[in-house]
Amino acid sequence: MRILLQRSDGKEAAWISDFRDLLPEADIIFWREDETVAPCDYAVVWQPPAAMLPELAHVKAIFNTGAGVDALLKFGEALPAHVPLVRLDDAGMGVQMAEYVSHAVLRHFRRFNDYEAQGRAGIWQPLPAFDKADFPVGVLGMGVLGTRVLQALAQFEFPLRGWSRSRKHVDGVQCYAGEEGLEAFLRGTRVLVCMLPLTPDTHNLLDRARLSMLLPGAYVINVARGAHIAEPDLLTLIRSGHLAGATLDVFRNEPLPQQHPFWQEPRITITPHISAATLRRESVAQIAAKMRRLQAGDSVAGIVNRLQGY
Repeated sequence: MRILLQRSDGKEAAWISDFRDLLPEADIIFWREDETVAPCDYAVVWQPPAAMLPELAHVKAIFNTGAGVDALLKFGEALPAHVPLVRLDDAGMGVQMAEYVSHAVLRHFRRFNDYEAQGRAGIWQPLPAFDKADFPVGVLGMGVLGTRVLQALAQFEFPLRGWSRSRKHVDGVQCYAGEEGLEAFLRGTRVLVCMLPLTPDTHNLLDRARLSMLLPGAYVINVARGAHIAEPDLLTLIRSGHLAGATLDVFRNEPLPQQHPFWQEPRITITPHISAATLRRESVAQIAAKMRRLQAGDSVAGIVNRLQGY
């Protein structure tokens, strides 16, 4: 078995070491643009350049070292149509995402931002608490990671809502589906958590019209992709008071430019795309197991539906 590995972060040595440890029967070849390699069985990539596409036409499957595959699908028809794309199912990202979102929800619900502001001003003053029954949390996107987040939030007894493209069932969650269910989902949500894949259908999904459907004083958490949100619309609705604020981990342009108005808005909490990092060892173990299944002629989970975009 020959594996073609591509990284652009300078950490290829650690990935190669883990693959050799967990898949000792394989030859690992690191892709370089200025070198020609013999055909390989599989490719393991993260945000590959267009120059790599000819090599990908000859493999049995392309493994993406992340949950989101928009960086691959952007190539459109230039990406070999006959080669399956395989994404990570979780590989340690689920618990990280649950930690991040739970923290953001609780920080807003318990008014810790307000208490920090009071602390800086030397003010000792208990604030009126939110009523949990009037604090429904809605998760947009009920895939593996979205479901894991809902399960974590259930421990805090928030009313939970979930929306997905097709109908799903999660215990304790009021589920909505399809375009016809989106408005009803938004109109009953006070904390919106965006966990959608980025596709042509979800690009700019959260514009002024849809964000305005949220309950007055709603809060937005985005851990998916920056392009899901129309940034000027979000800022306008926060400044108008319709939205209480936002916690944002992803942006259209990363790093977020220093002159971006989000930096000057105290009701927006910014983190540098750290909500759920790819854990190398766990990812390699999952990919290695799937490669062995494919070699044995078995099916694997995580095959990307290119028409749906995830």
